[in-house]
Amino acid sequence: MMFLVRTAFWLSVAIVLLPTPESMKAPESKVGATQAIGAASAAVSDMKGFCMRQPDACEVGSQALTAFGYKAQASAKWVYEFLSAKLGSEHTAAAEAKPAVPAADATPSQHTLTPNDTAPTWRGPRQQADARR
Repeated sequence: MMFLVRTAFWLSVAIVLLPTPESMKAPESKVGATQAIGAASAAVSDMKGFCMRQPDACEVGSQALTAFGYKAQASAKWVYEFLSAKLGSEHTAAAEAKPAVPAADATPSQHTLTPNDTAPTWRGPRQQADARR
C-alpha cells in the first residue's frame, strides 16, 4: 500500500515540475497553498482508515502486491542470468583469444629504477649561516 502511495507522490511531483506548453495551459486556480495542504492531509488520513472500512480490499491488494514482488524478483533474476550468459560467453571468448605471453615486439617495462635510484639525495649539515636565520 505504501508503495502505491510513494509512487503516486513521486509521479505527482514529476508531473508538477514538467513544463506545460502554452496551448495546454489551464486557467489560473484560486486554490491557495494552505487549502491544498489541508486537502492533502485529509486525503492521507482517509487512506489510513481505508483498510478499516474495506478489509477485503486491503487483503486482496496486499496479496496482489506480494505476487507482483515475486514476479519482479523472478524477472530480474532471469534478465541477470540471460545477460550473464550472453556477456559472459563473449567475455571468455575474448579472453581466450588474447595470448598469454606478450609478443617479442612489445615495449619493455618502464619500471627500471633500482632502490638506489629512488633514495633521496644526501644533504649535509646546515651551514652556520643557515643556523643563524
